[in-house]
Amino acid sequence: MEKTPKSMRLHIGVFGRTNTGKSSFINFLTAQNVSIVSDKPGTTTDTVEKTMELLPFGPVVFIDTAGIDDRTELGKLRIEKTNKAFDRTDLGIILTEADVWGDYEDYIKSELLKRKTEVIVVINKTDIKKPSEDFKNRLKSLGLNFIECSSIKSEMRNEALNKIKLFLKNDEPDKKIINDIISKGSTAVLVIPIDKEAPKGRIILPQVQVIRELLDGGNTAVCVRDKEYPELLKTLRPDIVVCDSQAVKFVCENTPSNIKLTTFSILFSRFKGDFKIFVEGAKFVDQLKTGDRIAVFEACTHHPIGDDIARVKIPKWLKEKVKGEVKIDYFSGLDFPEDLSVYKIGVHCGGCMINSKNMILRQNFFKEKNIPITNYGMLIAACNGCLERVLTPFKI
Repeated sequence: MEKTPKSMRLHIGVFGRTNTGKSSFINFLTAQNVSIVSDKPGTTTDTVEKTMELLPFGPVVFIDTAGIDDRTELGKLRIEKTNKAFDRTDLGIILTEADVWGDYEDYIKSELLKRKTEVIVVINKTDIKKPSEDFKNRLKSLGLNFIECSSIKSEMRNEALNKIKLFLKNDEPDKKIINDIISKGSTAVLVIPIDKEAPKGRIILPQVQVIRELLDGGNTAVCVRDKEYPELLKTLRPDIVVCDSQAVKFVCENTPSNIKLTTFSILFSRFKGDFKIFVEGAKFVDQLKTGDRIAVFEACTHHPIGDDIARVKIPKWLKEKVKGEVKIDYFSGLDFPEDLSVYKIGVHCGGCMINSKNMILRQNFFKEKNIPITNYGMLIAACNGCLERVLTPFKI
């Protein structure tokens, strides 16, 4: 379970006012003391995540959030973190107490529904007070499903988990990264440059996930550096070649046209997001001009080095493409700009560290503003004149 990346797990967010028992509730569900519990309001100062196996869905992530009603200066920062949790939540739980519902709960409900997230209400602390029929009828009138629970009664744990599972959805449990665009028994060559960006002693997560899926599907994965790639083709004719985006021009020039070719970043743009939105955004790259402002998103946070693809190589390729400098703003992790209108285009990494919910939501924010967004792999291919080539394996 712990080896399943968090980005591939269903995320269950628990939201509510301070001291409604959110941390106790998550401890209760996971049967572990994951979150600090105290009678003092505002104990949870940041979002806390805990993974557990929830069959038949497999590993899920519970997100413990700070109280939405904390109006202190520090509380405002906590609420900002809570608001970001909305963006990656697949199932939202509004935790409240018997007969307690007001503006704060309405706000949580509206934020979740705005993101088309399934919502349920958990009426907690029923050992202290049972909800009235009027309260339950009010929730029904709001179109909300609810369950009653007491986090101090361990015997209620299985019942609560079983009821939560009724509202969990995994719309794309069999979604593939690569195996659906090749036949079983295929040979895939993975071109992986080993440069300053390559982590010492290992390869990065997207490459690992592609290799694993290929093997799970009964396919053969052959890994090679870009330097040795042309020599490999003298003795091997693969069914598909997948390369690191930074090597796309070199690999395109050295790959016969009858062999499928794409990049790791493009595979993940389809796996994590709305592929067509990214493709349409890539077509806009030809319209970029000197001085245009671009938003670049890195889902993971890392220490940039000399050959950093986002801060060194992409600006270089863009400068060559537009024959001048562009202005780039960088957003790492879960950071996202409040005002998108200042940007001509958004450019996202492959998104291996965020879930599909978050990726698609980000794309839709751009779509609502009628601003194109694409991903690293497509942008780099467009700048190097080989976008059409790397999109040929897909039905668009």
